[in-house]
Amino acid sequence: MYSVVSIEPQKPNTILVGRKPTINYVMAALKLLNEEGAPEVVIKARGRNICNAVDTVEMLKNLFIKNLVIKKVNIYSESLDSEGKKKVSAIEIVVAKG
Repeated sequence: MYSVVSIEPQKPNTILVGRKPTINYVMAALKLLNEEGAPEVVIKARGRNICNAVDTVEMLKNLFIKNLVIKKVNIYSESLDSEGKKKVSAIEIVVAKG
């Protein structure tokens, strides 16, 4: 089991995608965009969950919000240990209503 060295505080409009069903993250994004009036939502994932984050955005765009705009995609690596020897890929996708 790995431990994360530094955990940055999450912004209020950020969804961390994990192992739960994709529709859970889609519904969370819909709630932020529609009910809470968030101007944009950041969908983040690491490692094997990156494909779930991409699926979440695609479901939002194709099934629920036709005018969804992908504002920014950021791909990077995060260190898992204090020496920086073990890294994991991560993605951040910023979406907003168009």
